[in-house]
Amino acid sequence: MILQSVRMLLVMTVITGIAYPLAVTGIAQVAFPDKADGSLIHHDGKVLGSRLIGQPFSDPKYFWSRPSATSPMPYNAASSAGSNLGPTNPALLDAVKERISRLGEKPVPADLVTASASGLDPDISPAAAEYQIARIARTRSIPEERLRELVRAHTEGRSLGILGEPRVNVRELNLALDALK
Repeated sequence: MILQSVRMLLVMTVITGIAYPLAVTGIAQVAFPDKADGSLIHHDGKVLGSRLIGQPFSDPKYFWSRPSATSPMPYNAASSAGSNLGPTNPALLDAVKERISRLGEKPVPADLVTASASGLDPDISPAAAEYQIARIARTRSIPEERLRELVRAHTEGRSLGILGEPRVNVRELNLALDALK
């Protein structure tokens, strides 16, 4: 009886621990190679990050990402989690007020002052991108309308036309911004 159990353990280990993961990985590499490799963003032969994980931008000449709630550093994929602070939590309210005060007087889009549930969101809303255009135009001496065109060109619609909200990938938008002449 013990010998049968050990054999079954070995067979199931080979099937579920080796054969199945290899088969799924192989199918994914053939059917969706970009996604299977992590949706990486390549530029000038270097990997700059993933389309799926946000990156911090604080230089005024770039579009800024939404805040990250991961620690000990922002956009740390190893500690993906929200802050777990409720909407009435004084710590969250203080953090949002501080972020708003840094951004300016006019109404600020929520995604520029609040972290996403994972703390890793790579996208901002078109409204959040629009909010930043005046700053970037001043810093880079680029006409605002040219920046609006760039944001429109990098705005992705709802998935399948109905799911989610329109969004702009900040890393890809900033790469396009750097490519402007």
